[in-house]
Amino acid sequence: MQQLEPVKTMVQELRRFMPRLGTRKLYYLLKPKLVQLGIKLGRDGLFDYLRHHKMLVKPKTNYTKTTHSKHWMMKHPNLVQDIRLSRPEQVYASDITYVQSDEGVHYLSLTTDAYSRKIMGYELSREMKATDVVKALKMSIKARQSDEPLIHHSDRGSQYCSAHYQAELQQHGITPSMTDGYDCYQNALAERVNGILKQEFLLHQCQSFAELKQLVKESVTIYNQLRPHLSLGMKTPEEVHKKASVGGTLA
Repeated sequence: MQQLEPVKTMVQELRRFMPRLGTRKLYYLLKPKLVQLGIKLGRDGLFDYLRHHKMLVKPKTNYTKTTHSKHWMMKHPNLVQDIRLSRPEQVYASDITYVQSDEGVHYLSLTTDAYSRKIMGYELSREMKATDVVKALKMSIKARQSDEPLIHHSDRGSQYCSAHYQAELQQHGITPSMTDGYDCYQNALAERVNGILKQEFLLHQCQSFAELKQLVKESVTIYNQLRPHLSLGMKTPEEVHKKASVGGTLA
């Protein structure tokens, strides 16, 4: 057991940045150091070790509806239901979720690249106005590395259907796509990224809107650059997006 003493420190170091990182991803990140130190510990062994030290991550569940889809504005058909993703910046998925500080409830708008899972744009706001939500879209457009055709997928929320948001898409030649009614499974990627940020990163209740805004910025950077994804072959979104954008593909 003495041989495993460094493991606790190594886990705590990673969880300084990713406090709710699961065992499988922890093991992937720790394995090179374990080999270097000559520590023989498999993934199941790490699971047992974390359980013994009460360091396993407990699942969190909460849900608040942020979509108002019963409105008169024009909706668009779902263009991504059967699409095969083959490159970054083929499909952007956007969604809004709520986050809190001591000042009250705020709203986080995210735009994620569906292929690389990279968060391309985000905006924290006090309201869910289209003028706030479109700022995340503008950031994601500015971050683009190609000019190939792009589909923007979202739910049928009034912010995404608004003339202001649709005009921004049209100005940049981006094709709108929307879920068929209120069905979160048709925008599962965006929902998943929202969940990762809230359940793994935005754990500390900030005292102010400004403090929360800084935490969101830091969390997006860590998510993009440090957190491995099972669906990406344990690569980070930044790795996959950068590699594929210069001619590579996801193995």
